[in-house]
Amino acid sequence: MAHPNLLVVIPAKDEAQTIAKLLVQLKQNYPFDVVVIDDGSIDDTAAIARAHGAVVLPHVRALGAWKATQTGMRYAYKKQYDGVITMDADGQHIPSQIDQLLDGAKSGVDVVVGSCLSRGDAMRHVAWRFFRLVSGINVKDITSGFRLYNLAAVRVLSTKEATMLEFQDLGVLLLLRSLNLSIKEVDVQMDERLIGKSRIFNSWFSVMSYMATTGLVCLTKAIPLRDVRYLKRFY
Repeated sequence: MAHPNLLVVIPAKDEAQTIAKLLVQLKQNYPFDVVVIDDGSIDDTAAIARAHGAVVLPHVRALGAWKATQTGMRYAYKKQYDGVITMDADGQHIPSQIDQLLDGAKSGVDVVVGSCLSRGDAMRHVAWRFFRLVSGINVKDITSGFRLYNLAAVRVLSTKEATMLEFQDLGVLLLLRSLNLSIKEVDVQMDERLIGKSRIFNSWFSVMSYMATTGLVCLTKAIPLRDVRYLKRFY
């Protein structure tokens, strides 16, 4: 069966040590185009990505993981791709596991989240439980950035309203749910991060700060949108 016309979107900031391996494995296994959003890197991330055949969209300064991802979403929508696969550049996401996302999408859902519950320590699992409780979204690995979005989801996430989201994980899912887009979780394997530390899960203080901020996002986004003028943008 032919693959759909998907774009792999990879936000990257100073990932020169890991980006090449990811791009090589993607090229060897899938026919998908790849775009790397260089989010203000000061190393050779952009040059390495170009050398391995990826389109590179540079940010002059770092705007954060979500806004970098949204740059890729807007590129995909403009270029008329059928959907987007998002992956991290730090080596945690295994390209061969894209098959699990593709299988999950066959049921016709709008978003497929790649879930790996064996990863992370107690801090990560406490945060996951908290987010499920306050958001009502039944996704266990709620901070996973390994996802497949169909065209309807890409269209929503390309809008200026989605730019206001500070976190690509929970905020995105809340926005999509408010517009009645469907979300499915599938099991995938992930590797351990070999270089660097998680921005969120590096200490209990970081986790608590993230939980407090994201809790406020949940309070404002958990109630379905009823503004007709806003909904007409998508229907």
